[in-house]
Amino acid sequence: MRTTNDFNDYELLDVNNGNRLERWGQVFLIRPDPQAVWSLKQNGALWQKADAIYHRSNSGGGQWQVLKKVPQVWSVSYRGLTFQLKPMGFKHTGLFPEQAVNWNFMQEKIKQANRPVKILNLFAYTGGATLACLKAGAAVTHVDASKGMVLWAKENAAVSGLANCPVRWLVDDCVKFVQRELRRGNRYDGIVMDPPSYGRGPNGEVRKLEQNINELLQLTAGILSEDPLFFILNSYTAGMSATVLNFMVEQYVGKKFGGTVSTGEIGLPVTHRALVMPCGNTTIWKTEHT
Repeated sequence: MRTTNDFNDYELLDVNNGNRLERWGQVFLIRPDPQAVWSLKQNGALWQKADAIYHRSNSGGGQWQVLKKVPQVWSVSYRGLTFQLKPMGFKHTGLFPEQAVNWNFMQEKIKQANRPVKILNLFAYTGGATLACLKAGAAVTHVDASKGMVLWAKENAAVSGLANCPVRWLVDDCVKFVQRELRRGNRYDGIVMDPPSYGRGPNGEVRKLEQNINELLQLTAGILSEDPLFFILNSYTAGMSATVLNFMVEQYVGKKFGGTVSTGEIGLPVTHRALVMPCGNTTIWKTEHT
């Protein structure tokens, strides 16, 4: 399992009874984790540090229970990048810290290329991958269907000192955007995407990852440059097999460009358990040269 051990502002302290206890800077949160199916002895004093708990509702969604004073917005930093956080619906905070291992990989490939690099970040959320690639010297196109997420990403770039870097911030449907890029002939040296398990298109049509992943991969493979560096597909969808994702990226990207394809879990080390907690799969195609 691939993981990052130097995210000092984030710590997964414990996982138990369907929950995870996390430290985000100086804020301690308890959030649901459906994979924490065990019920083991736990350090009560440790869990009592929680400033807020997210409770799921039986009817869907849920709400935060604030136990102590929690800032409306606060920030954490990682390797010179700063991310603004806030408690959101559906338990989220605006950052997936396990993705840091992928940010590190992309930065290394961009720096090794020793040439101008264009990166496309699809379903780009609050911009973790965008900021990492900008800091490594790439030009980035950041695309997300949510205006609020794109604005949040721009704020993260500003507080990270990257506001003047070469970046396009686009509020757009990712599939429609890629279709237009194909027609326009625009190409990218690296593509990273984190498609949601479930979403809606511009006309309200329902999109499920397992039903749309084939079209998405075919389209995005078509806008890679003649000498690309990497292609990254993240999946948090339980029903999508890592073997299937690896096979599809191999068919659409690997067979065209050579290189190597690998798929594996990414995770977070748990401070008070002998465990690295899995947090989804990442499929990576990478070139054999830089």
